[in-house]
Amino acid sequence: MKPMIPSDASSKPLGTGADSAREDLSLHDEILTRLRDHIVEGNIPDGGRVPERQLCEMLAISRTPLREALKVLASEGLVELLPNRGARVRPLSERDLVELFDVMGGLEGLAGRLACENITDAEIAEIERLHYEMYGFYLHRDMHNYFRVNQLIHQKIVEASRNATLQSAYANFAGRIRRIRYSANFARQRERWGEAMREHETILDALRRRAGSELSDILFAHLRNKRTAAVEHLKTGDRAVSEPA
Repeated sequence: MKPMIPSDASSKPLGTGADSAREDLSLHDEILTRLRDHIVEGNIPDGGRVPERQLCEMLAISRTPLREALKVLASEGLVELLPNRGARVRPLSERDLVELFDVMGGLEGLAGRLACENITDAEIAEIERLHYEMYGFYLHRDMHNYFRVNQLIHQKIVEASRNATLQSAYANFAGRIRRIRYSANFARQRERWGEAMREHETILDALRRRAGSELSDILFAHLRNKRTAAVEHLKTGDRAVSEPA
């Protein structure tokens, strides 16, 4: 269980201005991470209002830092801020998913091609380390950490493109589909996990060989497979809602 975040700033020991700034930043990052995980893992339904009072109690914080974190999640596309009415989880239609995953596939394909031109041996070694860490979580059926490291691997490849415009666009679209990617992975883990791991083996192999065109095609196909899983998961959820209990 994660430790509670103290809400009373006066309980913190006094320090320098720089120390205080670092503590505030660390606290903000922790709140943001926990709130993002809470939403991504499906604890609030699509289109559902964000329960500020309940979350403040859960995180042991006031509404001000919560709302600051919500602003960040809104910039990532995970939630929508409602004028004078708080926030809600951003809902996505089937058409939204199809379009977003196609754009993400194009961005990751381009990132893979550019990464093969610019990536260092040290960066490849780090991605390889993350790959085997992810494999360990796969073996232990640890969905939360598997997903976390999986997303980090894709992020590292995008960063290796050395293209700031591409990275900015990727961050925008990745935030908007992070929740559905997590839910689809969880729902289809038995049939999809092994396939996803095999795809990641081919991604790592192409990256090691710096085979840009090949990696681009693999990443695009990888996102297409994720798109299929996400759309099927969305349809399953829609059927469950429409069917009588």
